[in-house]
This record gives sequence, structure tokens and C-alpha cells, in this order.
Amino acid sequence: MKFGQWLGLAAIIAAVALLWNLRGLLLQLFAAVVLALAICTLVGAVRERLGCPRPLALVISLVGLALVVVVGSAVLIPPFVEQFAELLAKLPDAADVLIGLARRVLSNVSRILYGRHDGSLEWLQQLWPSEGPSPEVVAGGLGGGALRLLGLASNLGSGTLQFVFVIAVSLMLAVQPTAYRGVLVLLAPSFYRRRFGRVLDLCGAALSAWMVGVVISSLFVALLAGVGLSLLGVKLVVANALLAGLLNVIPNVGPTLSTVFPMSVALLDAPWKALAVLGLYVVVQNLESYVITPSVMHAKVHLLPGLTLTAQFLFTIVFGPLGLLLALPMAVCVQVIVREVIIHDILDPWKRQRLSP
Repeated sequence: MKFGQWLGLAAIIAAVALLWNLRGLLLQLFAAVVLALAICTLVGAVRERLGCPRPLALVISLVGLALVVVVGSAVLIPPFVEQFAELLAKLPDAADVLIGLARRVLSNVSRILYGRHDGSLEWLQQLWPSEGPSPEVVAGGLGGGALRLLGLASNLGSGTLQFVFVIAVSLMLAVQPTAYRGVLVLLAPSFYRRRFGRVLDLCGAALSAWMVGVVISSLFVALLAGVGLSLLGVKLVVANALLAGLLNVIPNVGPTLSTVFPMSVALLDAPWKALAVLGLYVVVQNLESYVITPSVMHAKVHLLPGLTLTAQFLFTIVFGPLGLLLALPMAVCVQVIVREVIIHDILDPWKRQRLSP
């Protein structure tokens, strides 16, 4: 290799290393783009309904979003916080009940198989020692707890700054989306800029369709979960219904986590209620997957479950918890880029050249 080639290789390696070190910032920028695209989708809907210019539609959309956030926070957050705190307090009691049920079931199985209780369940009793912790253990736990609280405060401060940064950038992008799109298009080679702009438009359309579908399906999931839990007589309906709707944004993992809390509350009343809650959530998720989401999608966004799970695993490893939250929109964009750039622009012309005489 010549000196220029070695220099180009070194520049590529340095660029990859720089992007890897800035992956957290890039993910925050992507979150800002997704949020700005959501605002632009709302602005487009307002313009279509009212026939007003874009600046006025933007003001109406932002004021409407602010009112929804303020009213929703005043109405829903206080009962949610109260019920969620009570929900967390009930989890240890639910774990005790579950351990007790497991002990009784295994003891009965042991009695049926061996005709007597042979003491093989002593390992279960060791899970919950009867003796209290020593003063040294308590002191160490308090010290570790204080350090964890300091770390939590630092993380909350950093998270608040990142949240403000994402909101500010998303508002800037929503005010002038065409100008920022033009700057991004200029980063592509001159011969590919028109096509690159088309690919960006397709990514935006796919993300808009995904966001509309997720918002509507999450509202339906929260409503159906709340109605079902009320009919079953499960306590803390508001907290559990809101958790079901919020966690529905995270596919595969979110719906599974949302079943833990209502099942724990129902288990304290009766075991059959926990099974009924599990059946309810299975029905709700099947309705969401096969009825609600297909009917509200304005454009077809087909992601195979295996690819979705792989994207969640990969982006969580690379980007952390925020990567899990943004795994699906990133997978939607990657799917469009692979289909339009790699397959349509690179592989298809190469195949036609090989087949031509």
C-alpha cells in the first residue's frame, strides 16, 4: 500500500474511533430527530385540518402539546406516583406469597413422589433467613446506600441536562426542518445528493407511521388494561394501566415487564387473580399486535420479531438503556437504508451488470 492509502486507512480508523466515543451524543441527536419528526407530523396534521401556514400550525401544535402535558401531569401524575409507590411497597409481600406458594407446591409434589416430606426443600427456607442482620451489616448497608444516593443524584442531574439538550435540539429542528435536511444532504457526494434526500424522506415517512401507530396502540393498551383490571377488582388500576401503556413503547421487553406489577398486586388477593391478570394481558397484547397496530399504521412498517429482538439486544449493548428505548425507531431507519441504499442502489445494479452479456 502507498502512503496515501495508509493515510486514508488511518483516517477511517480515527473516524470510527471518534464516532464510537461520541455514540452517546449521537444517540441523543437521534432522539431529538425522532421527537422533532413527531412534532412535524403533528404540525402537518394541523395544517391539513385547518389550512393555516406552517408557523401558525407550529405554534398551535406546541401550545396544544404544552396544554396536554400540563393537564395530564396535573390529573394523572399525582395518583400515579401515589399508587406506584404503594405498588413498589407491595412487591416484597407478593414475593413472600409467591415463595410460600412455591414451597407448598413443591412440598406436595415431594409428598406425592416420596410419600413423605424428606427435607429436600431446605434450600427454599434459606432464601429468607429468620435472623436479622448484624449491626455491622446494617452500617455497611447504610454507607453503601448513601453512596448510591449520591450517584443517583449525579445521574439525575446528568439525565436532566441530556433531556433539556434533546428538547432544545428537537425544537430547533422542528422550527426549520427543511434547512437542517438540506445541510444533511450536503454531506453526501454531489452525484448522490438527490437520491440521499429521497432516502431521508422515506426514513421520515417510516418513522412517522411508526410513531402514530405506537401512540395510538399504547393508548388502547392502557385503556384496555385499565378496564380489564377494574373488572377483575385489582387494586392500583391507574398506575398499572399507565405502566402498560408506557412500556408498550418497548416491544417484547416492555409488555413482559408490565405484567409483573399487576400480577404482584393480584397475587396478594388470590392466586387465581394473578392468573386472570396474566390472561388479560396476553389478550390485550394479541389485540394490540394483530388488530390495533395494523389498523392504525398509515404506511407498512414490517419488522420481523427476531430482527426486533436482535436490534434491542444490539442497541442496548452499544448504547445502554436509552438504546433499548430507541431500538425500534433505529431499526426502522436501518431497514429503510438497507433496502434503498444497499439493495436498490448497490446490489441490484451490480446484479444487472453481471447478467448483461
